[in-house]
Amino acid sequence: MNIKINELIDSTRAKFGLDNYYLKRHSLSRKLNILNETVYFLEMEWFPNHVEEQEEEELNPEGTAVIELDINSLRYERVIFVGDISYANGFRFTEVNRDTVVNWIEQETGLSYGKHFKLHKEENGEFNFEACFEDIYFSPSGHIKVIVDHNGNLTLYSKHGLFPPNEMIKKEVYTLSLESIEHLAWKQLKLLNFPSFESEQLIPVYGVEEIYVTNEQKSVIPLDFNKDMRPLEINKPIYWDEPNLKPFERQELKLSWDVTIEQAISNEQSPDSFPISKAEEEKCIVGVTEFLRQVYSNETGNWTLKTLHRDQGYIHAILRLNQEDTKCVFHRKLMIIFDAKSLQAINYMDNQPFIDQFGHFSCSEEVLVNKNEAYQKIKDHFELTPRYVFDSQQNKYILCGLLDCHYGVRASSGDIISLNDL
Repeated sequence: MNIKINELIDSTRAKFGLDNYYLKRHSLSRKLNILNETVYFLEMEWFPNHVEEQEEEELNPEGTAVIELDINSLRYERVIFVGDISYANGFRFTEVNRDTVVNWIEQETGLSYGKHFKLHKEENGEFNFEACFEDIYFSPSGHIKVIVDHNGNLTLYSKHGLFPPNEMIKKEVYTLSLESIEHLAWKQLKLLNFPSFESEQLIPVYGVEEIYVTNEQKSVIPLDFNKDMRPLEINKPIYWDEPNLKPFERQELKLSWDVTIEQAISNEQSPDSFPISKAEEEKCIVGVTEFLRQVYSNETGNWTLKTLHRDQGYIHAILRLNQEDTKCVFHRKLMIIFDAKSLQAINYMDNQPFIDQFGHFSCSEEVLVNKNEAYQKIKDHFELTPRYVFDSQQNKYILCGLLDCHYGVRASSGDIISLNDL
């Protein structure tokens, strides 16, 4: 075992009081953060001494300590005791309250409460915190979760996402109001068909499509749940003349990197961090076309290649249907996975099976309420909340307002309903 790794393992044992444990296995991994920086981790699984064998191959036994350490910062990202059972004799909270937990987090992370993070939710020994600046949350946000058992033992700690330094934040005075963006609020109110699995029907409801509005109101930013991927925008419809009847053979995907200690110690840049070159882009477009000719041979012109991005040593191509029922709350999505070296398609994922779950649902309710009427009913329920949103062009978090609404208007009756009930 490498001397450096051995030192990290020994310090982990001492820090968390793992005298009643033995190291079952360890490995190295790497990830990219939202800044496109490569971060290396040492992942350890510690078994309680009284556990000799793993009864189920896929499941760690109760009491196992799963610990993840950032090798460069030497800060822990994850500590989980399986089954909320700890046999460790290290740190123990003398009192389980917000102040003691916050003090411990500040020592572990170097972050300051109120300046970098704040409490989002507390319940029965579980504490959830989110990254913030001047009491405003980020998007994407950093999260910290701590769970302590009734004896004061730490049973879970996880830190995920970015807690941006001040130099990454574009400081502004928040000037947005619902009155000032009423034209955008009206535009974001959409008539959508929500599937009800209980009645097996599609229910037409006017609801708000969430967006971020920039502080100066010059642009809007759609909610993007994959912001940290930094995709390359393509937006190219795909056409072909002849189908290819050769069957497509899926290849098994590798779920993790093979990372060496030399790469981790030198902090070698991950291949995922490099931009997709023009040559790679052109070959991927050809590969997407060839794949569609094989697997979706009768659908020429139906699909648009939206983006390309790297992920775990592969290149992912994201496609959307050109024409579909825009009133449906769920839209068709196809992901084609390419080997990053050969640029050959090796696998794919289609959300059609999920959509098929409600494909037979009927839409028996008649739309009797128009958009103007629905807007007047629901506008008092709109919410505009300040958020710092990451802008990859500026490499900064910029101040925006999150326009959202937790309610909708049933188009058949005009009744205001909670979207959580659908």
